[in-house]
Amino acid sequence: MKSIHVWLAEYSDSHRNPVNKRLHWLCVPPIVLTAFGFLRAIPGGDALINAATLAGVLTLVYYSLLSWRLMLGLVPVIAIVLTLVQISYAALGGWHLPLMAGIFVLAWIGQFIGHRVEGKKPSFFKDVQFLMIGPLWLLADVYRRADLPLTAPDRR
Repeated sequence: MKSIHVWLAEYSDSHRNPVNKRLHWLCVPPIVLTAFGFLRAIPGGDALINAATLAGVLTLVYYSLLSWRLMLGLVPVIAIVLTLVQISYAALGGWHLPLMAGIFVLAWIGQFIGHRVEGKKPSFFKDVQFLMIGPLWLLADVYRRADLPLTAPDRR
């Protein structure tokens, strides 16, 4: 398994242009929201246990394998996203899915515009796992700015 540092370095290779970076900051969070929103629309379960919350747990497990420090930073983010998704699902009923679809399409248009400006294809064309790395890449930037380590120190 690649280390978090390798994943982030590879992801950064196609995310150097300032316009592309800004568009990722604007577009990745809504894409995450809508991905969980689509999962919440799958029939079954209830407000607490459903496809979206199960995916949230599995996402955090995957992230913990890469960096437990980044995973901890994403716990409140995922909790907020799942709360917003549940509010949308409960309040909008049949309009929840069209809303999620509209936001999803607009956010991906922004992503592709960013990559057009960058002059490089999105990373997930190389490896679909990069779809999971985008949120970590944003949080890793926050950690770097706050001078927080991404991983525990090596204890050799």
